Amino acid sequence: MARVLCDPTFPLERAREVLKGAVLEIEHANGPVGGDDVVALLSFEPVTAADIARLPSLRVIATPSVGFDHVDVEAATRRGVWVCNVPDYCVEEMADHALALLLALVRGVVELDRNVRAGGWEHGAAGPLRRLSDIRLGVIGFGRIGRALASRARALGMEVAAHDPLVAGEEIVAAGARPLELDALLRASTAISVHAPLTAETRGLVGRDEVALLPEGAYVLNAARAGLVDTAAVLEALADGHLGGAALDVLDVEPPTAEAPAPVAPRLVVNPHAGWYSEEAEVTVFRRAAESVRDVFEDRPPSGAVNDPSV
Repeated sequence: MARVLCDPTFPLERAREVLKGAVLEIEHANGPVGGDDVVALLSFEPVTAADIARLPSLRVIATPSVGFDHVDVEAATRRGVWVCNVPDYCVEEMADHALALLLALVRGVVELDRNVRAGGWEHGAAGPLRRLSDIRLGVIGFGRIGRALASRARALGMEVAAHDPLVAGEEIVAAGARPLELDALLRASTAISVHAPLTAETRGLVGRDEVALLPEGAYVLNAARAGLVDTAAVLEALADGHLGGAALDVLDVEPPTAEAPAPVAPRLVVNPHAGWYSEEAEVTVFRRAAESVRDVFEDRPPSGAVNDPSV
């Protein structure tokens, strides 16, 4: 019988519910993937060219996430394997979370909470606080999530600029933001939020040089992919006072380990890669990933495809 292997965190009942019409064995993957009878992977975990080579019957890899940088798409395409993601399941959640992180930094919510819990009662414990409407927000990456964040920021009175080489300036203007090249955006922004996909070209997009271009006291938010922002450079800029705060929903090592612990610094907020999460989004993402697998089995191009192995 053909098998579908799921990441250990993927709820099997979701896959079985969607794929109930197919003659398949659906199970969690235990250890390295392999087998002549595996026809689909539902995985958050890295899928390498070597993994794909061990699966001669593989037809589709579906990731229950927006990002798909953990899958070797080129290797899959060469082997005739579809790769699918779920590009729009958590747009509202991600935009809301980025805004919540920005609000927490601007108003010092986390630092003030820590002060009270440590026995203090000091309104200035978080350092100088700002008026939200005075923030100039720079959005790096102006896809669905970047635009949703920009809309929320403008509703709160913020001036918004955006950088995205794949989006026409006229389109950015129509969405209510000012299009700027990256260096100009950094110099003009008192807060930046990164929402670009992680690719070979965008890795390290915001590094030490870019952080240095930000005005003193600016805020940096990253709720996209850790590889987009040089975390060490951000921590250094917090330590020397150049940045007024930073918020990270993603880390280079997730979850943190003893060898790579979560960073700790004043005016730093760290979340456990939770920006995508709501009860509604969790249901949607697992169902939509399984539906892409069903599409392939029913000989339809999958709705979440990021490649076309038929070409």
